[in-house]
Amino acid sequence: MAGETPFRKRRPWRRRGPETSQDGTGGTGPAEGGDASAERSAAPPDHSGGFDDERGRSASLEVAGAASPDRPAEQEQSQAEPTTGGRLHAVKRGARKGRESAKALAAQLADRIIDTAPRVPVRDLATLRKQFPGLGPEELADKLVTGACRATATVGAGIGAAAMMPVPPAMIAELAAEVTGVAAIEMKLVAELHEVYGRRPPGNLGQRSTAYLTSWTEERGIDITRPTTLNAALGGQMKRELRQQIMKRMARNLPNLIPFMIGAAVGATMNRRDTRKLADRVRSDLRKDRIAWDRLPELPPLEQPANPAELPKEIEGP
Repeated sequence: MAGETPFRKRRPWRRRGPETSQDGTGGTGPAEGGDASAERSAAPPDHSGGFDDERGRSASLEVAGAASPDRPAEQEQSQAEPTTGGRLHAVKRGARKGRESAKALAAQLADRIIDTAPRVPVRDLATLRKQFPGLGPEELADKLVTGACRATATVGAGIGAAAMMPVPPAMIAELAAEVTGVAAIEMKLVAELHEVYGRRPPGNLGQRSTAYLTSWTEERGIDITRPTTLNAALGGQMKRELRQQIMKRMARNLPNLIPFMIGAAVGATMNRRDTRKLADRVRSDLRKDRIAWDRLPELPPLEQPANPAELPKEIEGP
């Protein structure tokens, strides 16, 4: 009859609790005359999660993917870290290593330039006036600047041509060779500009080389009337400023390493521009307190280094 059938039939294999008695009180026992072992074999296997009546397996409250005791927390954190975060960390680590390598290279180049400074051959005023007869101080200074710009442009073009094919180990050596070569040419220019304007620093070869190196680093003329400018050249501040100057030069010279002969044109143009800018700043300082040639005291000839550094022939002029 309608209405006597329940909405959902009770499962015939309902588990019996430990309190269920075999005489039928408190639960359904095995059918009379039936085999209990057969009924147990027909029942589904017991699972650790357990089944509830008519609702299936009970849900677990544990968070999926929680760290297990046998898995270290670092491994969990590395697996849970987003991919973008890992890439950003790798980029930061690479930038930090690159910055440390650049500082180490700048320190090495600074020591090399300091050792090269006393070996740069410098022409005194008498030699320059013989080589360029009939020129005044400004015309002679223009000739020196033109020759130095031509020489540094030659160095930049040569390094750019050598970097025609991108080879990373060779690129670092080429960059170091360009910085040291241009520094030697510009230090020679700075020293000879001091001669032209009658501002030769006092002292021996080593002391004058340190003064010229300081003038090149700070891009200014040495004031021989102020002893503090010469004493500062002998301290550790000059080395720090020299490393900073080398870092700036390396950053500006990076386009010179563009392959396929593009860096040759770029290197020549940029070196010529930087040398002229340096010369303009030094000459601006030297003009303020220059000494006329007819009022210059008799100065001894400049001693030449025993092992002079090799410089391009363009800097010597005609």
